[in-house]
Order: sequence, then C-alpha cells, then structure tokens
Amino acid sequence: MDEMKMDRNASRRARGRPRAWDDKSSQNTIKSLDRAMAVFEHLSTQSGVSLSALSEQLGESTATLYRILFTLETRGLVEFDQAQQLWHIGPGAFIIGARFLRRTSLVERARPVLRKLMEETGETANLGVEKSSNVLFVSQVETHANIRAFFPPGTLSPLHASGIGKALLAFMEEAQCDRILKRSSLERFTEHTLCDPAALKDDLEKIRARGYSIDGEEKNLGMRCIAAPVFDNYGEVVAGLSVSGPTSRVSADKIDALAASVKEAAKALTTALGGEVTQPRT
Repeated sequence: MDEMKMDRNASRRARGRPRAWDDKSSQNTIKSLDRAMAVFEHLSTQSGVSLSALSEQLGESTATLYRILFTLETRGLVEFDQAQQLWHIGPGAFIIGARFLRRTSLVERARPVLRKLMEETGETANLGVEKSSNVLFVSQVETHANIRAFFPPGTLSPLHASGIGKALLAFMEEAQCDRILKRSSLERFTEHTLCDPAALKDDLEKIRARGYSIDGEEKNLGMRCIAAPVFDNYGEVVAGLSVSGPTSRVSADKIDALAASVKEAAKALTTALGGEVTQPRT
C-alpha cells in the first residue's frame, strides 16, 4: 500500500515540477540554453544585425554565436538575410507568440473593443500589458489614415514614455510602481520625456485623478497618445487601452473627447473580463 502511495505521489510530481521546483539556484539552469535564449531575446530587439556586431554587443565569440544562431535557425526562430548578411528574428517566434496570445482571453475580448474605438476616434487603437518593466503591445487596430502610429504586437516600449505605460504605473500597487521606477533608467527620448522621478510621480497623480494618461510627444516627436487602464476581477490593473496618432490630428483641443472614448472602451473591456474599475488611490 505504501509503495502504491509513493508511486502515485511520484506520478503527480512528474506531471508538473519536481519536488525542488522553487529552487532558483544555478544547478537548475541549463547554461547553454540560457545563453541561447539571451541571444534570441537580444536579437528580437534588433531590426537586423550582423554576426560581428552581435558579437560586440553581447561579448560572445562569433563561433559561439554562429552555433546558437544556426540552431535557432533550424527551428525557424531566427533567419539569415543572405544579401545583407544580417540576422533577424524568424517567423517561428511569431508562431509561438501567437500561441501565447491565444492562451489568454484578454486579446480575444479586446479585439471588438479596439475596433470600435478606432472607428469612433479615427485613430489607431492599441492594447498593452506590463512586461519586465516595459509595455508589451499585444494587439492593435490601425486607422485608415495615411499617417498613423504603428506598434506591432510584440513591440516593447519603456513604461515612463508611453501612454499605456503611465496608465499602468498610475494604477498598479504603489509598492510595485516604486520598485519598477527604482530600477528604471528613465531614458530621455525627446525634450518632453519625463526623466525626473519627482516629475513623473506628479504626472502619475494627475493620471489617477482624471482616469487617463497622455503621452505628449514623450517617446516620438509629433505623436500623441491617450490611454486608460483595464482591470481584472481582483481590481488589479492588467492592461491599458490607448489611441495614438500625429499631433496634427490628436490635437490639444481634442484630448477631452478622445479621452472620454478611451475611458469608455477601457471600462467596456474591464467589464468583459469580469472586472471592476478601481477607484484611484489617494
């Protein structure tokens, strides 16, 4: 009987993680795989990079990098442009990413909300979540206008210089917000970027009070974004919705009207997720 009980316990552990699954020590890390993933992640931030440049950026030998890239290439995760002699992220990465997006109902439920928001405002509608102290854009419905904002799914943007990012920061738990800001460099992208922690915190207070954020050319000159938070059934901010476009169309006199549409869309998505809009903390 005891042996049968031990066998059942072993079987249950084998289905998920081993007994010491919470051990984060190096003995549980496959170093070669970890190195390959570091190369893969770095390459995903580039628009195309040569082997020699990648070697300089990562401090790895070209021989080691080539073996890693060749292995990833066989899986379709990276690809090589023979004409330009540049390495790029491959279609296999998109396929895996798309499978991840299908795992959650957030993107699926957001699509009709984004489409309606774009049609109502005439501007590109975006959905983003927090990922490793950045905004990860996971869905977008583009405007039909010739000049438009473009954040394809998978794009990462710093929280402090993004409408969605600031909406997330403003409504997340204060301790979490402080941790993120403490380890963030608050890089300057334009003369309008909020790089001073005190100025950024002051802006976050204003965002909480009015329920929406404004990226006023803080990442890209000539572009403005208005965003609002989306909450889950625990009242925690899980995403942000935004509209973005050139300042010639998303002008200062249109902010109030656009903000009302964005807030209504964020509220609709919150409801679709079974959530409830959280009252701003004071």
